[in-house]
Amino acid sequence: MINEGSVAPIALEAARPFSVTELLDAALARRGSVSGDVGAFCAPGPGTGDDFLEPLELLLESLEGDAQLTVLGRWITHRFLDRLLDVRLQIAAHVRDDPAVRDERIIEPIVVVGAPRTGTTALHALLAADHRHRVPLGWELLRPVPPPVAGEEDGRVALADLELRLPQTVSGGLESIHAYSGRMHKECLSAMSFSFRSEEFVSRYATARYIDWLGSCDMTPAYEMHRLVLQILQRRQPTARWVLKSPVHLHNLDPLLAVYPDARLIVTHRDPLAILGSVTSLIATLRAVHSDAVSMPDIAGYHADLYLADLDGLRQRVDRGFPAGVAVAHASFDELRPDPIGVINRVYEDLGLWLPDEVRAAMIRASEGHALESHAVHAWNFESLGLDQQEQRRLFAAYCTRFAVTEEVR
Repeated sequence: MINEGSVAPIALEAARPFSVTELLDAALARRGSVSGDVGAFCAPGPGTGDDFLEPLELLLESLEGDAQLTVLGRWITHRFLDRLLDVRLQIAAHVRDDPAVRDERIIEPIVVVGAPRTGTTALHALLAADHRHRVPLGWELLRPVPPPVAGEEDGRVALADLELRLPQTVSGGLESIHAYSGRMHKECLSAMSFSFRSEEFVSRYATARYIDWLGSCDMTPAYEMHRLVLQILQRRQPTARWVLKSPVHLHNLDPLLAVYPDARLIVTHRDPLAILGSVTSLIATLRAVHSDAVSMPDIAGYHADLYLADLDGLRQRVDRGFPAGVAVAHASFDELRPDPIGVINRVYEDLGLWLPDEVRAAMIRASEGHALESHAVHAWNFESLGLDQQEQRRLFAAYCTRFAVTEEVR
């Protein structure tokens, strides 16, 4: 009924055009500001300039011309874009009111940079069990302004829950692949999306023109915005060390390390063919929330090219060596599942970090809890991807040999 336009409030909102001017003016109106004031979305300093306009315009054009959104998909997307622009206004205003927030130091963050579906979520949860670490939560990355205060209840949690759980309501299969909520740990894409240079849009929409642009653009503004979000989040809550993660970092190592030159990187490894099968299934399920025209072969082909370049580039970079000041550890998916604490022991040692007994005990409890929660079955088959299995195995052979990756797909 919704996609037939029978629910009037949703149909009316969905009918709004994806227009830069209209979306910006609507956000300004919600804030009580004058229409046309593009400067309100900007602030002095890195990450908050007007360079968000070009990707926003490309994204909107691609949503109209490429994405084939349903009525419900358009409605969800408008709500998503409205929130991004509302929060961007809040971030810019906060920086103008408190410019010293940029002096907040992000020191030696731990960044999990593995490809998707390689155990990054489980590893993130283990690292979060170390009380010396802080992991951003869903509600914090979706709505970071004003800076949160530790121990206080915050109404933004419920707002984030509504937004993050909506796709799971629309697509019954999503929760078996990846769960979301306002209080769960969140990956970095949500902070980068305020720059409108983010693979969060790629995950949700088949926006060909935007995707082509994103693959060759300068991602530094996205990482500068990401850093600013962390600075805001720790303004009233001193943070010794952040623990971050996103597969997007694997193909943006240069801008990541330009913004975080003392990062501690953890690279996760898994059979690339299993990565392709699992990530294609996830992206197809996410896109099906917004569109009825979802192509598994198109999604698989895009990610096969993307991760071939990423993993081959990673192999070459590891052989060359990382810049001074950057520490790197590696973790394999096939070891993380049966022996998560053994993997953590090696990771901490490789990063030069101390692992006290009480932290190890907390991680053991966290690993047991994660195993209990990970009961859902995520079913996919390689044949549905439209890829030649032997050819893909050949293409990824150098990476698999270099990092002793175990074959899962046979």
